[in-house]
Amino acid sequence: MRNKIFKITSFLAVVLLVSSCLKDDIGEDWTASLKGKMYAEIWKGGFAALSLQPVPDEVTFKFLVNIATDKVPTEDITVTLAVNPDAITKYNAIKGTSYQLYPFIEILTPTVTIKAGTRNAYARAKVWNANTLSACDNFMAPISITEATGGVIVSDAVNMGSRLMALPIANKYQGNYHATGYFKHPTAASSRAIDQDKFYSTLTCKSVHGDLADLGPDYTLDLIVDESAVVMVGGNPTYKVTIIGYGAQVTEQLDVADDLITMATGVTFNYWDINAKKFVLRYHYNNGAAWREIMETLTQL
Repeated sequence: MRNKIFKITSFLAVVLLVSSCLKDDIGEDWTASLKGKMYAEIWKGGFAALSLQPVPDEVTFKFLVNIATDKVPTEDITVTLAVNPDAITKYNAIKGTSYQLYPFIEILTPTVTIKAGTRNAYARAKVWNANTLSACDNFMAPISITEATGGVIVSDAVNMGSRLMALPIANKYQGNYHATGYFKHPTAASSRAIDQDKFYSTLTCKSVHGDLADLGPDYTLDLIVDESAVVMVGGNPTYKVTIIGYGAQVTEQLDVADDLITMATGVTFNYWDINAKKFVLRYHYNNGAAWREIMETLTQL
């Protein structure tokens, strides 16, 4: 089952990211004991990700530059950082990905001084102008250690020696929504009203992921928007939407004879209303011997 994608809360503040390292067989540079040696590294270096809103605002992030050593340095160490496009090329070749250089990057701390008797200090960088880029492209800000003083060894640029910051751009469907509609159980005398706020997060450049109806975290869905053609519904331009559900079997089948339907007569598909910025959905799922039916309108706030 796909894990639920959690709400992204802020993009305009300084962000400290805890990231995972690459697998041990990628860019391995820890082949000998640290005894008597010092390595300049990014703490928990390698790949990390920071989602950007499609706005021009600057987004600042920071990461820890560390000296890996069995004894703390006895003199100040200066570490130099630079944008390193070659690290993207090597990473893509290893991982089979297609990242490209994010075009608007500035390292705010191109040199970092690690004081004698300590091992680390923070470095900072910023990116901006995400609104000028396509959410369908894969961008990365590759910031590598290029030099270190005091005989310190620079770590491998596609592993511990870099912050390889992937920068996915949130699509226009990501955001907060107000959901209204109904949940109809096959044995219930009446339907249950849906009236709540939800958040749907970017899955791809044309899809989002979030809650299914009002059933809680064990039931989620993907909404995949088909932008290849505009379809008119009641005089309004729309895109057709495909639903993929998790936690239960979900279909897009609509019963237009049902007297609870609030869609335009004869509409037999789910859709995104382009002007009103809302998803209009009708689906049902089977969780046992009978089908549960949901009619839901998600209006972007």
